[in-house]
Amino acid sequence: MEVENFFGSKYSGSKHFTQHDVPTANATGFGAAADDYMERGIDLNEQLIRNKPATFFMRVSGNSMINAGIFDGDIVIVDKSIKAKNGKIVIAVIDGEMLIRRLDTSFNKMRLIPETPKLATIDVSEFSDFKIWGVVVYVIRSV
Repeated sequence: MEVENFFGSKYSGSKHFTQHDVPTANATGFGAAADDYMERGIDLNEQLIRNKPATFFMRVSGNSMINAGIFDGDIVIVDKSIKAKNGKIVIAVIDGEMLIRRLDTSFNKMRLIPETPKLATIDVSEFSDFKIWGVVVYVIRSV
């Protein structure tokens, strides 16, 4: 009886093993047609973050923005490098309290508008300790 290859129970390492030592396989099937168009996976950092040093993730607490689609427990991505404009959702610090609201700058007045009828609009006076911390660019929610 002729034996082409004999594999014993003792492992002798693979240093002398080359690709030519692998017997050919009788493979059935073929690769998927979509493999020709396959790209690398989606990197959410590349898709959602434009300015990495100025971008922060914050968890929302409360229901002040439910009509804007931002709910309690959602994560918002905030970019501090974006200029706050009228109508943007911002993270504001007013008198030491951090809030998420829609910015309204009309009639030479600045207001922070909640997206729920249960809360009142905050008029920002010139004597308030007020700062816009950043602009909300994305919302991440678990379903």
